Amino acid sequence: MHTIKNIINYNFYFPLAMWLSSRLIIAIAMLLIAPLLPTPSTGVPATFSWDVFAAWDSTWYEKIVTYGYDFSPEVKEIHTVAFFPLFPLLSRLLMNIGLPFKVASTLVNNLAFLAALTIVYFWSEELYGKTTARWITATLAWCPYSLYGTVIYAEGLFLLCTTSALRAFHKKQYIWTAFWGLLSTATRVPGVALIPAFLFISWKENRGIKAYLASLTTGLGIFFYSLYCQFKFGDALAFIHAQKAWRGDAKGFAWEGWWRMLMQITVGFTNWKSGYIQDIWHPLFFLVILISSLLLWRFRLRLGKKQFRYGIYLLCLLMWLLTGDELFILTMVFGGIYLLWISRDEIPLVTLIYGFASLALILNTGITASAERYAYGIISLSMAFGLLLARYPRWGYPLMYFFAILLAHFSVRFARNLWVA
Repeated sequence: MHTIKNIINYNFYFPLAMWLSSRLIIAIAMLLIAPLLPTPSTGVPATFSWDVFAAWDSTWYEKIVTYGYDFSPEVKEIHTVAFFPLFPLLSRLLMNIGLPFKVASTLVNNLAFLAALTIVYFWSEELYGKTTARWITATLAWCPYSLYGTVIYAEGLFLLCTTSALRAFHKKQYIWTAFWGLLSTATRVPGVALIPAFLFISWKENRGIKAYLASLTTGLGIFFYSLYCQFKFGDALAFIHAQKAWRGDAKGFAWEGWWRMLMQITVGFTNWKSGYIQDIWHPLFFLVILISSLLLWRFRLRLGKKQFRYGIYLLCLLMWLLTGDELFILTMVFGGIYLLWISRDEIPLVTLIYGFASLALILNTGITASAERYAYGIISLSMAFGLLLARYPRWGYPLMYFFAILLAHFSVRFARNLWVA
């Protein structure tokens, strides 16, 4: 009875409501809207079934659960060893009670995402109070890429493990830090960004040997997986070598990829592909939107706050319709760097360092594919953005409506087996 009372007192209903409402949008889009649309030439028809939650990387997780890991250095193709073991292991556990893979893995990701939202809310409430905690939780739940907290991917589990590890370290709970940190590095490679963050804070705050031990124990997830790869395939770094199927020999900062994305935003895909201005309309519309934004800012005092905001809303919508996903990718990654910097005095230092370390990993993979999804998995960015919206709620409410539209749009695309992130 006491436990139930505590849950009610801590307003568990809010993260639950954010999870239920945002997941309902996804379910309606994937199960009801997507099946009504014609089959795309590059996709498969969506059906009212669990199949809509499985596409792209989901296939590899199913192979792991069904057949185990595979790897061959001589064969230049995608190998399942590139995907870390915790998510398929938990899916396998649920399958042992009779659930099919797609049901079990969908439940694992969704329940983990709900738990992540709850922990984020409680931690944020401790740090900033109820109002800001709600904005941070809403940001995490309604971001369009939160789709990957519902479909058969490991994003929900990764957010749960990393957030729990950061919160435990911030509160100097080192046993829990080691536990959740180990699970983080057993879920995805970017979990290693926790290690430099923990070590730096241990040194800066002179926390003692327990903090250092917890920091190093965090790496045991990837260490044990490396041992498995050594015994199974004779290559302790098989999971890294398998990544060549996606990025080839690319490494470091993807100058060409990011430049191409910027050109597609400013001059359009057709003009970038042809190497000259073949379609005048894209750069012309881009210039009109840019000039209109400058004029709005110049005359914002004469227009008034309300008219200024509505003008910005309209221009942002037009910019998205013109530029598409590329704008979001650049915003998530490079805008995320700026957000962390301006929030550096507000979010816990360990979370700040983890955010910068994670973005550094993203920018040094040699490719730009899925960069926005990986950025979404950095809880530091949701905290920083939630803090910003808490200061300017009149901008936050329409942005959440816009996020809901994008979330439904991305869900329909995923259900039709079209690329999202």
